[in-house]
Amino acid sequence: MRYFIQLSYNGTNYCGWQIQPNGPSIQEELNKALSTLLRAEIYVVGAGRTDTGVHAKEMFAHFDLENEINETDLAFRLNRILPQAIAVQQVFAVAEDAHARFSATSRSYQYFVTPQKDPFLFDWAWQLEQKLDVDAMNDSAKHLLGEHDFSSFSKSNTQTKTNICNVTAAFWEEKDGLLIFTISANRFLRNMVRAVVGTLVEVGLNKLSEAAFVQVIAQQNRSVAGTSAPAKGLYLTHVQYPESIYKHE
Repeated sequence: MRYFIQLSYNGTNYCGWQIQPNGPSIQEELNKALSTLLRAEIYVVGAGRTDTGVHAKEMFAHFDLENEINETDLAFRLNRILPQAIAVQQVFAVAEDAHARFSATSRSYQYFVTPQKDPFLFDWAWQLEQKLDVDAMNDSAKHLLGEHDFSSFSKSNTQTKTNICNVTAAFWEEKDGLLIFTISANRFLRNMVRAVVGTLVEVGLNKLSEAAFVQVIAQQNRSVAGTSAPAKGLYLTHVQYPESIYKHE
């Protein structure tokens, strides 16, 4: 049977989702916890690969098991042995062909910027005290909407078949003293959101015009875009799946 795990995590002290030889990862922690509790070699597949220091308010992963399990009990026991930085919300059975990564139809990220020094947000948001032109940033962000080649905002040599993504939402808003960027798409490239944020901040600082931002997208060249925003302000917030995965086959 195939099961999904819904979880969230603080990525501050992890080298990202994917198992790495040089540091702890979220995937490795889940594999160890599940293998211990289920007394079998378990390997989880995630909905995406968040980078070092990036957080997730909502992430999904799947794993396979021959026998049925008590899903509520497993979620409870996972939370007892997983590190404090990782929390499981639920475990549930899905269709046998459901895939945490490839079945996802949409993903959403948010990026948090704090305009003043705040000791409680130091590890959670980008401290940027310069005044930003939010209207200009939103005017430029509109050009991200639709289907485009986002090579200008991607790490090179990522071995992806295509750098084309379909962005369905991209906007900035001021809320509770924070500046928040929300972006949704069918897929994301490595480092894409942080590169987009860094470039839009250049627009907000009047270092880059709206027309120049459009040209950044069109040139499909990472060297013409801005510096990537710090990882600590980025959160995976939602992963959307079709209703069909929740039905047993």
